[in-house]
Amino acid sequence: MLQAHPIPAFSDNYIWLLTEGAGTAVVVDPGDADPVLERLESGRLTLTSVLVTHHHQDHIGGLEELRAAFPRLRLYGPVDRRIPGLTDRVREGDRFQPAGLGTGFQVMEVPGHTTSHIAYLGEGRLFCGDTLFAAGCGRVFDGTFDQLAHSLERIATLPGETLCYCAHEYTLANLGFARWVEPESPALTARVQAERQRREQGRPTVPSRLDLELATNPFLRTRDPGVIAAAEAFAGRALETRAQVFTALRRWKDERYD
Repeated sequence: MLQAHPIPAFSDNYIWLLTEGAGTAVVVDPGDADPVLERLESGRLTLTSVLVTHHHQDHIGGLEELRAAFPRLRLYGPVDRRIPGLTDRVREGDRFQPAGLGTGFQVMEVPGHTTSHIAYLGEGRLFCGDTLFAAGCGRVFDGTFDQLAHSLERIATLPGETLCYCAHEYTLANLGFARWVEPESPALTARVQAERQRREQGRPTVPSRLDLELATNPFLRTRDPGVIAAAEAFAGRALETRAQVFTALRRWKDERYD
């Protein structure tokens, strides 16, 4: 069975190490090669493949060094010239199985944070980079608000038990903003307590289940009347679509919270 282990990097990144007990491994979004190489050496693992979600340096910075250490390495990623050296450029609906894993992955195009951002779905696990965070979502850089709103709506249709593996430990900060949006939410109160306890114990707050995100992440709750009312209060006008609600929430967080 697929195992996913977080490798902390920089101040708050997670590089995901995927194994199935065969002496081989796959990593997702290796922004830094050093912690990956250390984990591979300590586990006596051979790296066969890398999965890249988008072009930002904290997700691809280790590619060159990893490729030098493992010359046969397969590098999967989106169609984007800003990511050099990929061996396999993948698109929406593509399916593949990395060497050394029994798990196959389906590619989902989820633009918004960047124009070419993708996610990998396999065995009930979604490796979503910076599109969806626990209790939040990524900022809009070279994508658009409408794109990111649509991408999150797509993710929201996956089964509730889907485990979402994002790439940053932002959960407590994201929950702070979520409580601005829904200050009376019992689900949020319970989640804040649980996530604080995890961090106090030195444990990551991710992955998170999609059904928990649907109950507590305002960026996935753009149909909820309370969330709509809070977004409209910030925007100062009526909001007619889910994308408009999402955009107001994202601008609110960008301008007043972050």
